[in-house]
Amino acid sequence: QVHLVESGGGLVQPGGSLRLSCAASGFAFSSHSMTWGRQAPGKGLEWVSTINSGGDSTTYVDSVKGRFTISRDNAKNTLYLQMNSLKPEDTAVYYCALQGNSRTRGQGTQVTVSS
Repeated sequence: QVHLVESGGGLVQPGGSLRLSCAASGFAFSSHSMTWGRQAPGKGLEWVSTINSGGDSTTYVDSVKGRFTISRDNAKNTLYLQMNSLKPEDTAVYYCALQGNSRTRGQGTQVTVSS
């Protein structure tokens, strides 16, 4: 049973940084590509970054390129998202999931960017 728990969200001022974590259990984490997504109020789910099983290949949507960095520690079964230069439009609930399977996402962690 896939179990993913996101953490690390919070309130941050524009230009600030946050590091999100996603603790994985119940499956072979190191064998799966993973993804981070977000859902802003009143909008659909947007997948912003993916990483392959080995951690050496990543993708980002244009809106976060150069600001967000996805990484993983397969020894700790943990996925990360380092978010820098945050903007108000980054405000959303952030989720991690197995790539291509949004149903596996956790409960999410709220990120609010506001002055």
